[in-house]
Amino acid sequence: MLKIYNSLTRDKQEFVPIVPGKARMYVCGMTVYDYCHLGHARVMVVFDAVARWLRASGFDVTYVRNITDIDDKIIKRAQENNEAMDALTARFIGFMDEDAARLGVQKPDFEPRATAYVESMVGMIGTLVDKGLAYPAANGDVYYAVQKFPGYGKLSGKSLEDLRAGERVEVDPAKRDPLDFALWKASKPGEPAWGSPWGKGRPGWHIECSVMSEHYLGDHFDIHGGGQDLQFPHHENEIAQSEGAHDHAFVNYWMHNGFVRVDNEKMSKSLGNFFTVREVLEKYAPEVVRFFILRAHYRSPLNYSDQHLEDAKHALTRLYTALKGVAAPERPADWNEAHAQRFREAMDDDFNTPEAMAVLFDLANELNRSRSRAVAAQLRALARVMGLLQQDPVDFLRSGPGAGAELGSGRIEALIAERLAARKAKNYAEADHIRKALLDAGIVLEDGPQGTTWRRS
Repeated sequence: MLKIYNSLTRDKQEFVPIVPGKARMYVCGMTVYDYCHLGHARVMVVFDAVARWLRASGFDVTYVRNITDIDDKIIKRAQENNEAMDALTARFIGFMDEDAARLGVQKPDFEPRATAYVESMVGMIGTLVDKGLAYPAANGDVYYAVQKFPGYGKLSGKSLEDLRAGERVEVDPAKRDPLDFALWKASKPGEPAWGSPWGKGRPGWHIECSVMSEHYLGDHFDIHGGGQDLQFPHHENEIAQSEGAHDHAFVNYWMHNGFVRVDNEKMSKSLGNFFTVREVLEKYAPEVVRFFILRAHYRSPLNYSDQHLEDAKHALTRLYTALKGVAAPERPADWNEAHAQRFREAMDDDFNTPEAMAVLFDLANELNRSRSRAVAAQLRALARVMGLLQQDPVDFLRSGPGAGAELGSGRIEALIAERLAARKAKNYAEADHIRKALLDAGIVLEDGPQGTTWRRS
C-alpha cells in the first residue's frame, strides 16, 4: 500500500484517495519570465515521477500543474524589455516546455494559465469578503485577514505570534495586520488590469492556485505538491483561502520536495551559484540530469556539483552498458518477479527513488552475468516507470555533451578503420597511437568478437 509523507501531519500516511481508484494532484508550476533553473527542474521531474508511479499503481490520475503568467516580476521584466507581457510569457512557456521535454517530463493533464481565470478569482475573493475573511483597503487592494482564519499556520507549524516575531513582514499601513496578504492589487499606470467590484486591478499570487485547482479538481482533492520554499507562505495562504471559502478540508496530502544546493550552499542568484537547466544541459545529457535528480529522495536536499553529475553519468552508463548487445523486447513489468516486488516496496514507501534505483543496478548485475533477454526486458520495464533507460544503449553511449562531443561519429569511424588497417599491416605502434588519441579525446574503443565498437567516456 502506498504511503506518502504528508507535510500537514508531518508523518507518512497510507494513501486513500477521496474517490476510489482516482488520484487528483495539483502542483505549483513556474512563473514564466525567465529560463527554468535547477529548482524548477527538480519540481518537474519529481512530480512527473510521482504521477508515473500513481498511474503504474493503477490509479486514474488527473495531474494539474499551473503556469503563473501574471506577477510583479513578469510585469517588471516586460517593462524592462519594452515588450508586451503576453509575448514575454509565451516565449518563456515555450522554453519551459522544451526543457521539460528534454528531461523526459510528460505533459500534465492540464496546464492552466492564471490570466484565463481572473474572473473566477474575483468570485472567490468576493466570497471571502462576504464572509468577513477579507477586506478592501483604502489603497484599492483587497487583503485576507489571517486572524479571522483559526487554522492559519497549521501547514508550517507556526502560530501567528511566532510568525510576527520570526518573519520579516513588510509594514503596510493599508493592512490591519502585517501578516495579512493581498488577494487583489489595485492597478498602477502601465500595468495590465481587470475589472472587479473593488476597481481595476489584478489578482495576488496566492489566490490563483486556490481557484485553478478547484476548477480542475474540485474544492477538495488528494495531493498538492511543490517546492519546500512554497510551504510558507504560498501553500499556507492557499489553505486559508480555500478552506475559508468552502468551510471544509482543501487537500488531504501535502508534498514538498527539498531545496537544490550547490556545493552545500542553497542555490541563489545572490550567491552567484545559480544554474539554468539549459546551462546544465550544455555539459550533461538530459537523461543524466533526470537520473541525478531521482537518485536523491525527493524530500532531501539535492546537492549539485560537477562531481555529482559525473557520478550520475557514470552510474547511468553502467546501466546502459549492461543493456548493450541484448535485444530486450518491450513489455510491461512482471510485478510478481522478486526485483519488481522490491521496486514496488521502495516506490510505495513515499516514492523512494534511491531504493528503486538500487533494484535497477541489481538487475543490471544479473544481466551482466546472464545476458538474458527476459532480465533486460524487466530492467527496461521498471526503469520506464521512472522515465529512464528508454534510449537505444548504443545511441546513449555515443551521444550527449561532455567528453568526446567535439568528435563526430563519422570521424571516429574513420579513425577506427585506420586503426584496423594498421593492425592488419602489423603496425601495432600506429594502432596503439590511434587508440590513445581517441581515448585522450574522450572516446573509448571496445574490441570484441564482432569487431570494434566505441562509446564516449
